[in-house]
Amino acid sequence: MAARNFTPVNQIRLTNVAIVRMKKGGKRFELACFRNKVMAWRSKTEKDIDEVLQTHSIFTNTSKGQLAKKADLVKAFGTENEEEIVAQILEKGQLQVSKEERDHKNEESFQEVSATGLDSQIIVFAGCQDGG
Repeated sequence: MAARNFTPVNQIRLTNVAIVRMKKGGKRFELACFRNKVMAWRSKTEKDIDEVLQTHSIFTNTSKGQLAKKADLVKAFGTENEEEIVAQILEKGQLQVSKEERDHKNEESFQEVSATGLDSQIIVFAGCQDGG
């Protein structure tokens, strides 16, 4: 009999995920969010937390699906109220971006700097046309 791959029925696949990570009390806590919604939440334009979070779970490792233990949350944050903990992680946590997003942002910055430098060279060069 051939071996079969087992795929859990209750496993949730997180796609287009941005991770907001916070280290507190020697532990790492993570939230699975939508990247653009995190920015909107922090700028106070998004008010609905359900639009920001992909899941209301608090993880120690999102990619492995490891949930944070309640005892660790209480020890680190001083409360059992997960809504308060989630809000604190969203506000103060570090937004993780993928390598592709970083590369794209770096390319945009390079293009912007190149264009700015070219503009200033044109201005300087144009100023030298009076015989100098």
